[in-house]
Amino acid sequence: MSLTAIGSGEEPPSKKLAIEPTTNLPLPDELVLGCFARASRLHYPILSLVSKTFRSLTSSPELYQTRSLLNCTENCLYVCLQFPNDPRLRWFTLCRKPDKALKIKKKKKKKKKESSTSGNVLGQVRILGSPPPVEWSNLVAVGHKLYAVRDGPCSSDVFFLDCRTHTWVETPSLRLAHTFSECDGMMYLPGGSESPDSLNFVQVFDVKTQTWNPVPPEKKIFRLRDLQGRAYENNDVAAASSRRWLVVARLKDCTTSVEGSGTLCLIEKAFYRYASSSGELLWSNRSTESDVWRKVQGLEGLPKFTRYCNVYLVESGGKLVVFWDKYVPARGGYKEKMIWCAEISLDTRSSEEVWGKVEWFDAVLTVPKSYKFVYSIAATL
Repeated sequence: MSLTAIGSGEEPPSKKLAIEPTTNLPLPDELVLGCFARASRLHYPILSLVSKTFRSLTSSPELYQTRSLLNCTENCLYVCLQFPNDPRLRWFTLCRKPDKALKIKKKKKKKKKESSTSGNVLGQVRILGSPPPVEWSNLVAVGHKLYAVRDGPCSSDVFFLDCRTHTWVETPSLRLAHTFSECDGMMYLPGGSESPDSLNFVQVFDVKTQTWNPVPPEKKIFRLRDLQGRAYENNDVAAASSRRWLVVARLKDCTTSVEGSGTLCLIEKAFYRYASSSGELLWSNRSTESDVWRKVQGLEGLPKFTRYCNVYLVESGGKLVVFWDKYVPARGGYKEKMIWCAEISLDTRSSEEVWGKVEWFDAVLTVPKSYKFVYSIAATL
């Protein structure tokens, strides 16, 4: 500071600090993957808009491998549809928006209105690889893989859909594989070299090692008197029909009967189905041999299903997911349908009472009126 400046009473000029420019160093991909893996998949669509790098990371198989290692996996619901005049199957995933809750509008002047969460949709995914050469009738989910297995005529091909890469992959061939039963991480399928009457005819497929092996001796126990209770199957009325029917087989007396239209869903220790005659969701305890179906209580805010709509049930993370369709009014008649979806959490309050809470519901996809709902299942990603 100069003496002249002090004598004149003027303030000395301030010294400007020199700021050195800094370089923004990118975070290592491994660190970003670790952060993304701990976040819910519901946030990935927003994160993918930040940059090309983020978009690539949120769709990379490495991200889902990291999620699995960190035990941060979530259920992802897949829906398979078929449109008229198109032999190809179309695959969709349920894309939800985070932090959505059900809001119920009050009735005004006796006019009923439905309120959805708005924003949840079925987004189509591009499937790579060659699809299974034969029609499959069942899917079984093992982690991030959906195994497509065929009932009826024998086939040597067993494929799975890798949900991390959305690619069809063929497993090692089994000569006569055509049915399945999921048990202790294995899939048991007929296909040995001996007579179909022999238990050696059944082989077991280890989904971890991707190998076929003979059934262990302790598993080769079959006694007719052990066949108690009921077996359920969802069957198509006809190949071109979009409506499915629930068939029950009573194993003890070897009788079958049709329970009604719709699909059956097993969640923990109870079966769930939709009764088209009453328009209600029903449940039955699988640990008992009685055919008693009870109404699921609660369900506040869930819209009433129309009489001729198609209703499909699927389990996802211990919750009941319901799909149904409604005609879309248009000039010249009804040409399209809207698929709706609801997620219901379940509370078993006693051996005779189950309550359901509607977490959300929404219109998720517009489809041709003669579409076919092929399958829906949850994978772990």
